[in-house]
Amino acid sequence: MLSLSPMKIFIIVAVVVILLGPDKLPDIAHKLGTSWQSLRRFQERVESEVRGALPDLPSTGDIARMARSPLSALNELADRASSATAHNDDAATTDATPSPTSSLFTPLVNPPSTPPPSTGSSSADPTLN
Repeated sequence: MLSLSPMKIFIIVAVVVILLGPDKLPDIAHKLGTSWQSLRRFQERVESEVRGALPDLPSTGDIARMARSPLSALNELADRASSATAHNDDAATTDATPSPTSSLFTPLVNPPSTPPPSTGSSSADPTLN
């Protein structure tokens, strides 16, 4: 990774001043400043158009934070999902009759109401066949 110490920056500035000369330096600095400003305006315009098309998109700061530390972003999303699930489960239990299963464990597939047909083997437990 590129590391710019203050000494390296000073050397770069000195070389630029020597190469460009003091008469061209203000003009170049002005052009760089206007280019940077137009780039920022372009970025803001693109971001506003994208936000108009996708209003639920997280903020730019949130996206940058997610890119820097994806594990903490995933943990935050998991916490949001679990709290939303818990909220939905609480709302469902107040509206419906209580289920025999625990509120911490909800089966993904309901067990069959009748045992599966026997295949002819003489096992003590028909579900093991």
